[in-house]
Amino acid sequence: MAKNDLETVVAALAARQPAGGPSVKLTGPERAAVLLLALGDQYGAKIWQLLDDDELRTLSVTMSSLGTVPADAVEELLLEFVSRLSASGALMGTYDATERLLQQYLPPERVSGIMDEIRGPAGRNMWEKLSNVQEEMLAKYLENEYPQTVAVVLSKLKPEQSAKVLGILPEDVGMDVVNRMLRMESVQKEVIERIEQTLRTEFMSSLSQTRRRDAHELIAEVFNNFDRQTETRFMTALEETNRESAERIKSLMFTFDDLIKLDNASAQTLMRHIDKDKLAIALKGASEPVRNFFMQNMSSRAAKMLNDDMGALGPVRLREVDEAQALLVNLAKDLAGKGEIMITKNRADEELVY
Repeated sequence: MAKNDLETVVAALAARQPAGGPSVKLTGPERAAVLLLALGDQYGAKIWQLLDDDELRTLSVTMSSLGTVPADAVEELLLEFVSRLSASGALMGTYDATERLLQQYLPPERVSGIMDEIRGPAGRNMWEKLSNVQEEMLAKYLENEYPQTVAVVLSKLKPEQSAKVLGILPEDVGMDVVNRMLRMESVQKEVIERIEQTLRTEFMSSLSQTRRRDAHELIAEVFNNFDRQTETRFMTALEETNRESAERIKSLMFTFDDLIKLDNASAQTLMRHIDKDKLAIALKGASEPVRNFFMQNMSSRAAKMLNDDMGALGPVRLREVDEAQALLVNLAKDLAGKGEIMITKNRADEELVY
């Protein structure tokens, strides 16, 4: 088909009024597959070149199982596309518009993962994305990872970026990483994929969350500052009227019990900044796992002294416990904001073996 012929067809389609949705119900990938098949080699080649490996795989699988699509369904799909394009002369692409579109065709968890990816640093793969992350932020994250993992990550980056990250890391950590890089042989593909997944779910996810705050995140912050009774009252009422939002807010809240998710170094840094009397009051009303977590991150002598202080307190008002625990949580957030500790939602339980 000549260029003039294609323009004539597009113009004719744009001039027509849609008769409704496609006569055949198509999923998002199927609609994309039909459109690219209709464009053919000549007009679809540039689009194919812009797709990443996952998109190519998805479209290829979809095309291979598409079967016969009736001519009227193809025409209606093209008409819908052209009419949307010609309505304003352009398409407006935003994060919100993209998310709304994806939600029509994909499961919520898949949409969330894709939006985290595109809100994060630019890049077609994980290593390109890392190259667009500030070295200070990357070093602060890697400081809490296993040295062998850090060695693999830095070996995948450009030398100039690796040099900057190594210069920011503590000297003992940096030298350990350098020695591991010197001894490192070829790394198995499975190991690389596991590290990429960890970076995606922990580091990149936390970066993308800073790009956008929705109403649930705001309310989670408010609920974090409630005392225990007020939080329970509001959360109970919300669960009765909007259970889905209540569950999402719970997942976003960072509570006193979440402090056990800190790595050991971060927990010890936190305790160095808190008044010992406040720590004793906070742990007085803590659950056994939380209390044990803090005790395990101090010397046996310090743990015994803290136990003695807690015993000497006697009965403590619930309000005082809530205030002390809120102080500890807010301090952890402040330290995380300054980059002195790292708060993650999930951490691996074991070091990766290479």
